[in-house]
Amino acid sequence: MVGPAVARGEEVLTPGALQFLAHLHDRFAPGRAELLAARAHRRASLSNGQELRFSRETPVVRYDPAWRVAGAGPGLADRRVELTGPADAETARAALGSGASTWVADLEDATSPTWGNVITGQVVLADAVREWPAGTGPDAPPTLLLRPRGWHLVEKHLCHTDATGRSTPASAALVDFGLFVFSNAAGLIGRGQGPYFYLPKLETAAEARLWDQVFTETERVLGLPHGTIRATVLIETITAAFEMEEILYELRHHCAGLNAGRWDYLFSIVKKFRDRGPSWVLPDRSALTMTTPFMQAYTDLLVSTCHRRGAHAIGALSTAVADDREPAATRRALAEVAADKRREAEQGFDGSWVAHPGLVDTARSAFDEVLGGATDQVHRLRQDVRVTAAELLDPRGLAGRVTDAGVRTNVSVAVRYMEAWLRGVGAVVIDGHVEDASTAEISRAQLWQWTARRTVTAEGTPVTRDLVERLLAEVVQEQPPTPDDRFDDAARMFRSVTLEETFPTFFTVPGYVEHLVTAP
Repeated sequence: MVGPAVARGEEVLTPGALQFLAHLHDRFAPGRAELLAARAHRRASLSNGQELRFSRETPVVRYDPAWRVAGAGPGLADRRVELTGPADAETARAALGSGASTWVADLEDATSPTWGNVITGQVVLADAVREWPAGTGPDAPPTLLLRPRGWHLVEKHLCHTDATGRSTPASAALVDFGLFVFSNAAGLIGRGQGPYFYLPKLETAAEARLWDQVFTETERVLGLPHGTIRATVLIETITAAFEMEEILYELRHHCAGLNAGRWDYLFSIVKKFRDRGPSWVLPDRSALTMTTPFMQAYTDLLVSTCHRRGAHAIGALSTAVADDREPAATRRALAEVAADKRREAEQGFDGSWVAHPGLVDTARSAFDEVLGGATDQVHRLRQDVRVTAAELLDPRGLAGRVTDAGVRTNVSVAVRYMEAWLRGVGAVVIDGHVEDASTAEISRAQLWQWTARRTVTAEGTPVTRDLVERLLAEVVQEQPPTPDDRFDDAARMFRSVTLEETFPTFFTVPGYVEHLVTAP
């Protein structure tokens, strides 16, 4: 271990936990490396014109009507409203009293991965498992799910030394998963629940298969019955949308459902097709609603796929913030959320994400209006859905244009979020919405695409690097200075991931290495 001491860190970084992490890395680090190499190869192929399609190698999986996933584990039958946020003490307290069905403790997009945040988050989660009241019914606390970091990220404060003596940074995914399950599996089972997870950023069924192998080995080592661990997969990449059924199949003994990861999905589309020509230049982020044709196709396919296999389908994140100081704005935000959640429920979703406790009642009411007292609608098979590859990849029908206001909004959201992230804050309210790494990623990716494609806004303004630089300077100048602000660093990071010729796959990868590894 090479990370500095963190208060109460010894409670989760026990010798047994570290030995367990070493075992997971011995078994699964080579497979992870192979999958990441396959990602890079596929990314290059798509850049060179390869078309996405449904797999020709797995028709037996897609056309076999017999198999089903494990489905909801104990305490996970009701997922109508899932509250997501960082794994910190403040969010834990808010989640406990929120009335949400579940709390998704997010160590990925909603957490700035400083070593202190990572370890303190594990301590907070262990406290919640130990101290939250148990029970069922309307007054019961939410069921806890952990969202570990993705396969692509590393944890440089821990090193793994393999059998040849070679040391490499640990897999962040295995660290987050391993520390949580080792400390809390028994306690969660004792509460009548289980170790439950959200799996982010998967691109293929092969990546899901590796997680299933990790789960199976963990159950063997910890003496848990096979299938105790349950996972919900975020379908937040365009490649994963083509392998939803295969992902469910690979995880079938451990799978509870799929989730529509709206912002990362759009980010993935820009990332994968940024060089495909003007038809793939997406309009303002605000115009990219879930009723956009290719988004409608993706979510219809998700619902029908899940329900055919006995899995929950969980809807997209609503980020609006209810603010008692702004009653008019709050009324508008709640009306927008209610309409969004009602649309999801009518589409067939079994529940949805919100980013603020003030949205829980609104979201639940919207689902209850459609579900009529039921806690899910898995029985609704959506046999009317017939989504083709062309429909998933059809950018036509986009409503809206790139506008001057949209360009400025993306600059503002990206640099202001990056500044907070550099200070160790992973979820931040900006202009009435909770922003996290996924919304910052789509914002900076769109700016990269607009400048690279020489896009002209609806008002006739060419989107150039000079324009973005000017807006960046204006946004930074408008922010009230504080002794600990990181706007100079954020502006430099913004330029490096937005205005360079090359496109970094995630801003969090270079940002972590260059800024957070040495953060106090």
